[in-house]
Order: sequence, then C-alpha cells, then structure tokens
Amino acid sequence: MSESLRTAAKGLQPDLVRLRRDIHREPELGLELPRTQEKVLGALDGLPLEVSTGERLDSVTAVLRGALPGPTVLLRGDMDALPVTERGDADLISRTPGRMHACGHDLHTTMLAGAARLLADRRDRLAGNVVFMFQPGEENAGGAKLMLDEGVLEAAGERPIAAYALHVSSALVPQGIFVTRGGPVMAAADRLRVTVRGAGGHGSMPHLARDPLPVACEMVTALQTLVTRAFDAFDPVILTIGSFHSGTTDNVIPDTAAFTGTVRSFSAQAQQAMRERTLRLVRGIGEAHGLEVEAEYLIDYPVTVNDHAEAAFAGDTVREVYGEGRFFESPRPFSGSEDFSLVCNEIPSAFVALGACPADRDPATAAYNHAPEAAFDDAVLADGAALYAELAARRLSSAASAAPAAAGAG
Repeated sequence: MSESLRTAAKGLQPDLVRLRRDIHREPELGLELPRTQEKVLGALDGLPLEVSTGERLDSVTAVLRGALPGPTVLLRGDMDALPVTERGDADLISRTPGRMHACGHDLHTTMLAGAARLLADRRDRLAGNVVFMFQPGEENAGGAKLMLDEGVLEAAGERPIAAYALHVSSALVPQGIFVTRGGPVMAAADRLRVTVRGAGGHGSMPHLARDPLPVACEMVTALQTLVTRAFDAFDPVILTIGSFHSGTTDNVIPDTAAFTGTVRSFSAQAQQAMRERTLRLVRGIGEAHGLEVEAEYLIDYPVTVNDHAEAAFAGDTVREVYGEGRFFESPRPFSGSEDFSLVCNEIPSAFVALGACPADRDPATAAYNHAPEAAFDDAVLADGAALYAELAARRLSSAASAAPAAAGAG
C-alpha cells in the first residue's frame, strides 16, 4: 500500500497546503478552537467516518471502520496555537496579533486530516478501525486528559492496540527527516511557583523591614545548585526560572517577591525527587530568614515514553516507505514535553518528530518552535499525511496477519 499512499498523498498536497494556511492564519488558543474545529469538520465532510465533538473542549474524534475485521489504532494531531506575535511574510502569517501557530500544530492537524482521506479511500482493504484524535489544548491546557476522560480511547468500541503522533520541528532536524527512539522521548513538564512574603519599608533602613527580594534571589541561585549537585547527570533535570517580580521603585523595600519556573525531567523518579526537594529548599531558605513562603509544584505532563516495539515499528516503516536516509534514531530524548504522554501511559505508542525547516534556512541556526520567527515548510505535509496512514494501515495489517497464527498455535 506504501507507494500508492505516497502517490495519493502527493496528489493531495495542494489541498493540504490550502487547509494548513487557512488554519495558520486564524490561530486559536487553549481548549476553545471553534474556527479550527469548523475547518477540521469541513475537511472530513463526506468521508465514511463516525464523527463526534468534545463536550468540554472543541475536539474532533473521527472513527473509520475498515471493511475487514481487525483491531483499532489511534492517530493523534494537536490543534492549538500559542500566545506569540508572529514575524514573517505578511501574506502568510497569523492575522490575529498575539496568536501564532509557533509549534506547528496546524501542520499536525492538516496531516491527520489528509491521513483520514487516504485511509477512507482504502477502507475496503483496511483490517480494523482507525481513530483520528484531533486534540485542542496541548500547550499546557490539558486537552489530552479531557479527551481521555471523554472516552477517545473507547471511540471505536474497543481500546486501540497502538497509538501514533507526529510533531514537526522548525529547526535542528533537516527537512523531511523522521526522528524517534524507544523509551523516554520527551521530558516531563512541571511548574514551580514561589511567593516570598516579608514586610516592606524604606530602602535606607532595611533593618526595620523584612526584605523578601534577596531571599527570593537566594532561592533562585540555590535551585540552580540543587540541579547540578543533587541529581545524576545521566538522569538529568532542567530548571529554568522564567519570571521574577518584586518591587515598584528603587528606594522602597517590597512586601513580596515572586518567581515561577519550568522543570523538565526524564524519569518518574527524578520528577518526584524534584518536587520534594525544590519545595523543601525554598521553604527552608524562607524559614532561615524568618519569612513566609508560599510554594507550589504543579505536575503537568509526565515523561513521554515510547513503547520500544512501536518505536521500532515506526522506524522500520519510515525506512521502508521513504528510504534509510530519511530516518534517524535519536540517542537521547528531547527536553520538550507533550501531553501525548498521557496516551502513551495507556496505550503502546510511538511519538515521531519530522523536520520541517524551510529549504532556504539552515536547521542549525533557524528559529526553533515557539519563536516568533519559527517557520515550517508546507513541503512536508504530504509525507506526514502518508506516514500517519502507513502507520495505521501497516499496524492493522500486521495484527491481522498475527491473529491466524495465534489462533493456530492453540
């Protein structure tokens, strides 16, 4: 089926480009994506799919039932944008200031819609069901959890035997190269929020106040030391303080100082240890200075762990369909995070990256995902759609082939 799928996907390329650019010009944030949902429903219209939408979020779930009996496979694409003001070609960039598809989710959505068309056209040869999971709210809004709560894994009547997701990269990975690995592939993502409360006063007489600002600064420095001295370099953690707020003018000691940060880790053990040790550290520093500390450690996404067999299957599929030179097995996980991790915790899964750096840019220096200048090349749309379809079709076919052998073994 591979050559026909690739050929058919190339024939869809003009339609895929139009859909992607339409979504890109009207980015939406979080869980409420009415215009994006409308575009997806339009792209699926007329296909032999069982389509449903979310209750607490603007998701789309579509089930394709193959003509032949078999299990179920899930394909996921996320749809939400970021609160970023895009810089680039005025004819192509977002028309909404402060909103941008800076992470390429518009490409994922488009490729998944393309895969639905490709597989629907081959329904008579499909041995089982495919669930297409169009997910809002990947960017810290918990969309995957809500879709799981609303039953996406049971949409076809049975839980999938495998799940796959693609994610494009605007830099680092050359255009058209697929990357994955077995085991941890993306980091866990957590948030640290700390407020230090003291007593304000005159800047000339700090002994009459209880200054929270230097205490908060001490916490930030101590947290960096904690990362380098309390955690194994081969099971690393990353802590970045992204905001720090205190005071209003030069000669007033403020009442409070507050900072927030993101924490990344690559194992459940390191994630839990960071939670315990960061909270103990900041509270201990506050107590040593006689100041009140409010600290929260919010666990957002667990580590994204690829099933080894499914990751190997995805790699073999890329090699067979696109050639050996189009696949790279990453020696280590990426420090970004994904709520596809929640699907991975339920279903044997593979998360695959795809280089989408524009041909006129150097992947080593191009703006990376989430940057205002990040750009993704439409040239990868057909290959992404075809790989989604190949993964589903081949996984169902392999399961169907294994079933008679299993039955005969008894």
